[in-house]
Amino acid sequence: MTAKRLSTGAQGSPSKSLSFTFDGRSLSGRSGDTVASALLANGIRILGRSFKYHRPRGLWGSGAEEPNAIVDITLDGERHPNARATTVPLAEGMEVRSINASPNAEKDRYALLDRFSRFLPAGFYYKTFLWPDWHLFEPRIRAMAGLGQLDPETQPPADCPQRSAHCDLLVIGAGPAGLAAAQAAALEGREVMLVDEQERPGGSLLHRGGRIDEQDGSNWLNSTLDVLETRNVTRLCSTTAYGIYDHNLVCLWQRRSDRADRLWRVRPQQIVIATGAIERPLVFTNNDRPGIMSADAALFYLRRHDILVGERIVIATNNDSAYPVAAALAQAGAEVVLADSRQAPQMPIPEGVEVLPDRAVQQVQGQQVVEAVVLNDQRRQADCLLVAGGYTPSVHLYCQAKGRLRYDEDILAFVPEEMPAGITVAGAANGAFDLANVLKQGHAAGSGKGETPRATDGLSSYGIEPAWPDPTSQGRQWIDFQNDVTVKDVALAARENYRSVEHLKRYTTLGMATDQGKTSNMNGLAAMAAVTGRTIPEVGTTTYRPPYVPVPLPVIAGRRRAELFSPMRRLVLENEHRAADAAFREYGPWLRPAFYGTGEAQQEIQREARKARQTLGLFDGSPLGKIEVMGPEAAALMDFNSYNTLSTLKPGRVRYGFMLNEDGVVYDDGVVMRLAEDHFIVSCSSGHVPGVVMRLEEWRQDRFDPARVVIHNSTPEWATLTATGPRAKELVANLELGIDLSDETLPHMSFLNGMFEGIGVRVARVSFTGDRSYEITLPASRAAALWARMRSEGDKLDATLLGTEGLMILRAEKGFIVAGKDTDGYTMPMDLGMSGPRNKRTNEYVGKRSLFTEEAERSDRPALVGLKVEGDTPLATGAHAVEDGPKGARSLGFVTSSYWSPTLERPIALALIASGRQRQGEDIDIYHLGNRRRATVTQPCTLDPEGDRLHA
Repeated sequence: MTAKRLSTGAQGSPSKSLSFTFDGRSLSGRSGDTVASALLANGIRILGRSFKYHRPRGLWGSGAEEPNAIVDITLDGERHPNARATTVPLAEGMEVRSINASPNAEKDRYALLDRFSRFLPAGFYYKTFLWPDWHLFEPRIRAMAGLGQLDPETQPPADCPQRSAHCDLLVIGAGPAGLAAAQAAALEGREVMLVDEQERPGGSLLHRGGRIDEQDGSNWLNSTLDVLETRNVTRLCSTTAYGIYDHNLVCLWQRRSDRADRLWRVRPQQIVIATGAIERPLVFTNNDRPGIMSADAALFYLRRHDILVGERIVIATNNDSAYPVAAALAQAGAEVVLADSRQAPQMPIPEGVEVLPDRAVQQVQGQQVVEAVVLNDQRRQADCLLVAGGYTPSVHLYCQAKGRLRYDEDILAFVPEEMPAGITVAGAANGAFDLANVLKQGHAAGSGKGETPRATDGLSSYGIEPAWPDPTSQGRQWIDFQNDVTVKDVALAARENYRSVEHLKRYTTLGMATDQGKTSNMNGLAAMAAVTGRTIPEVGTTTYRPPYVPVPLPVIAGRRRAELFSPMRRLVLENEHRAADAAFREYGPWLRPAFYGTGEAQQEIQREARKARQTLGLFDGSPLGKIEVMGPEAAALMDFNSYNTLSTLKPGRVRYGFMLNEDGVVYDDGVVMRLAEDHFIVSCSSGHVPGVVMRLEEWRQDRFDPARVVIHNSTPEWATLTATGPRAKELVANLELGIDLSDETLPHMSFLNGMFEGIGVRVARVSFTGDRSYEITLPASRAAALWARMRSEGDKLDATLLGTEGLMILRAEKGFIVAGKDTDGYTMPMDLGMSGPRNKRTNEYVGKRSLFTEEAERSDRPALVGLKVEGDTPLATGAHAVEDGPKGARSLGFVTSSYWSPTLERPIALALIASGRQRQGEDIDIYHLGNRRRATVTQPCTLDPEGDRLHA
């Protein structure tokens, strides 16, 4: 392709010159260029290599649909891999390198692979590398399979801000349909957001042109933008709507010049999708040669960047859209031949264009680039071939919103069938390709009130006829340019019974490249239809999933990095704990006292655990979950989300239980309090509070009436201070909370409401240590006063401050679990000795079905047990229980918790051991770092198994 920049053109006089390099070669572009337009203007024909066969690839398109021009860019010392050249603005000093090529795109040593293509069809890797072992081939294959190259020295931007927004109307796409919609809504006084992925609004008006309301398209564009400027409209350019999620949440990626790109989360009342359409290729022999381009893209580069893509141009088409392109190129000075596959095209012949009806491209000739085109056995010299195979509406966002498609025979494409609630599709995205209908649909989507903009020029007809891939043709015909998928690959998939469109995609990798099949999917469906004797609607489409374009991970992460990645949660009493010489450690998201004192850590921890058992321990349990579930259906929601039945819990009582995943695995354990018939409080593990809230909210919305049950996470609003040990009751009595502490009034697993200095408090008799314990919950603002009073009264009773490490020893002595530590992603309630609900409950709950599978009923499942060892050295947490067999040692399970018990004066341990309950009393080997020790399997509870200390 002998492309060149015109001295004058639509952009007027040349702009500022910009220097850059491509594969080490010094070039120049101008401000306003993209990397693709700058390379095109410099006559660069080979921009990259295809993924599998390393065939030469040239520029195809002008936007996000581009499958070939993927490059690595280095700017200001930072490398950005796998950038789409058509969407990246050119900058001074930019270093551009082709990818998937060595040493460069023009001279790639791996091009030799193309000679062996017959041995490398679709799916060959599934069959070829099974013997003798895939791992022998994997390192080299992975080294060759990468596209761009990461630079470890390039760090992502430190700050990608994120914003949330609401509006009445979100218009996606600032082409003629989107502008008409935004203007109509704005004139009605609605709050509008208008977003477009291009730097300039206008869409096809900027290169296709047209007259609207008796004025030139560019003048209508400017006047419309002036109207929007004076109204309540937010305009975002260089912004891609890449996903529509639940409840019409739209995510936008805004690209900014300072690299601090922005993520927008927008919740509009209504969405107008005006994303246009993508021109699709025609399929013929050698249709992947550099120099073959989209006809619409060629017009784009001419009108937007003053670039004439060739001197001797052949245009192949099956519809009317190519005629304005041919006229414009001929007017710009090119020799143009228009080959129309239709027998009797109705469009007038453009001046200076040779039109050949009933002519189709059979093949392209040229070793590396286009040199000639064969039209029905007639050879025509050409340095560029433009193809216009029809338009495929960009329905990606519509389908992400669960919209259904229908096949429109008039335009040979899938179009929206019916609009989901709150969503309207307008313009080319809705199958309208004539300017008058585009404006009409856009105006109606915006409000439908007032006068509709009238088009008196522009594309007014389409007249497409089928020109789908022909499986009987000779030679290699390419469907997916980046992933090297041919018509023969589709036929092979059909022969091997991969006829489902989803199987076709995965077997051949059609549509799995970085362009996600934007130019290849329709031809792939048509090829499968032809091979299998079905219609295109019968073949169907693959599932459209976000993101619409690759989105940089820093944009999604935003400011969630370093401490902001997982913000540290701090206790309201942190200063008080520090004043008491607390040593802080991270426990999940919380910074909590591990132990108190300035002595050696283990000595202080042992001292606290021993003293808490002997007299009294004071513990700050504020991070424990306090999630309120309220409403007439609160009991039903609690039952559904719990392994234990909670609707039978009486007000004022507390019940322990599990929350399961859908696979029956224990997600969390904790206690639930019932304040009233329609009011529960879930006290879950500290680190699981966000997850439990999310699960409750998910099922509240999906299974229950949201108006009849409400979830509120009140954990940050309340503090929970605990007294545990033989003298706990005496201390709580001295606090003068105004409640009866007798066992008859306040038995274990119950609670009462009291008062502290005029503020309401809740006193629950719940124990995580196995000793008599009281949890006092009150507003966080009054926690310091109560803590000071508890410490003052505790000093009189020989109390100790109890850190988290000491608490872990106390709970392990009783065999109490920590979910996620003493359980894993396989542990079910029965493995922890709780089978009652599984055997008795008849109603439905999360995870129920999974508890009755063959796997769940295996007798050798790992069960929670205790381990008793001789000597003074605790077992290593994570050490494996092993037994010897014919093939050597195998693991029976592992140690989950291990401590020295100051009360029992010996090591204790909890473990998950296969067939654990059947092994009670059995001696087993424990392996760790090459050493073995003997241990006896016991019950998990090693202290006070009768529970007498709870009532002491």
